[in-house]
Amino acid sequence: MDAADLDHRARTRSGCIPPELAARLLERGHADVVEHQAARGEWFCAHAWARALGDQGRQADALQVLAPYAATGWWTAAAATAELLEGWGRPDEAIEITRTRVEAGHPSALEGYARLLARHGRADEAFDLLVPHVDDWLLATAVVDIASVAGRDEETAALLAGRVRAGHRCDGPWCCRGLDSDTALGLLAEIRERQGRTDEAIALLRRRQITSVNNRDQLADLLARHDRVGELRAYAALDGHEEAVRRLAELLEEGGELEGAIAVYGQADGPAAHDPNSAYELARLLARHGRGTEAIAVMRGQADAHPGDDWILHALSELYLDQGRPADGLAHLDALDARRGGERDWDVYWMRLPLIAACDGVDEAVRQALAHPEGDTWYAAEHIARLLADSGRTEEAVAVLQRHARRNSHVLAGHLIDLGRVDEAVALLLHTNPPPPPAPTARPGADGPSF
Repeated sequence: MDAADLDHRARTRSGCIPPELAARLLERGHADVVEHQAARGEWFCAHAWARALGDQGRQADALQVLAPYAATGWWTAAAATAELLEGWGRPDEAIEITRTRVEAGHPSALEGYARLLARHGRADEAFDLLVPHVDDWLLATAVVDIASVAGRDEETAALLAGRVRAGHRCDGPWCCRGLDSDTALGLLAEIRERQGRTDEAIALLRRRQITSVNNRDQLADLLARHDRVGELRAYAALDGHEEAVRRLAELLEEGGELEGAIAVYGQADGPAAHDPNSAYELARLLARHGRGTEAIAVMRGQADAHPGDDWILHALSELYLDQGRPADGLAHLDALDARRGGERDWDVYWMRLPLIAACDGVDEAVRQALAHPEGDTWYAAEHIARLLADSGRTEEAVAVLQRHARRNSHVLAGHLIDLGRVDEAVALLLHTNPPPPPAPTARPGADGPSF
């Protein structure tokens, strides 16, 4: 085994049995296959098999499965071994494994080692270990978490305050490398909040230039946690604060104020009138509470206002289907086709298939899909196969996917496993004994989606 090869296959999920299919093999009673592949260098099988052995109380056997992988120096295998040991109540051994990886200089090991120390009564040691690396944003986050356990919040707050560049405004994504001012302010606010100094935390977050990270707004979440609805409402009213709008609506919905939540989105000049994402959230809110007709009306308005945004059409089509109105959904798409001059690229066309199946049956949906100019492509095969598999016709789904086996290998292998054709599934995933190349299609250039 080679650490670089293991890492590449694990990251790309290529040339290997991916984790969801290793789990599927176990669920379908093929533990012998998982065990065999684990011994042949299939990491996700090894990880799944080691966990299964641990659950059976066979800890020594589980460690033996992972040992060859960890011996390569690959951090992922070492971390998985440490996780198992910690879960079995053997933290000292877990700590020792991660310590050796820190000494070897692995960049990801330091955080894992420090957090492990902190979880097992050595928070001060962990804190001192990380402080020299506080300019790394990932390690700075770990410092803040560990400081709470170590009782060293003020020391950490001082470190973070020193990293805030007063009056500085970044002029590009690479302006501030490492721990930038916005991240430092957010971490410092986290400390102040847990100290009960909520007003200070709010003031710190109001100084940030970038308010939203990973589709969440830290200030909006803080205001919601402390039930400061008035301030949250005012904050959500500012331009560009869609995440705050969503958090306010969530808070009101959680409190049973449905009409208030709808009003956050649905005012005549409110977010849903101008922002498709807010409109989508409003439609989901309405649908959750049995108001599907209103939800459809919201998304229809967006589809008419933004005819080129296909994700809106997808959302609208799903709403029509969920509300038991597939014929209306097809009528809307037909009208759109007419406006587009009859053009039906596959990335727009495929959303019709569940609607057609609901109206006229799966066979008709498949027939129309295959008649489409792009109906014999690998990306069309996946949609057609999904229709068949969802209706219990797995063998037919496999036949469709096998025409483009390499491009749909994970989906196809999953169906093969369900049918008990495990050897075929494994050969496909590991690129052994490959099938003959598919016959040329009628349109040789159509080997990728139009988008």
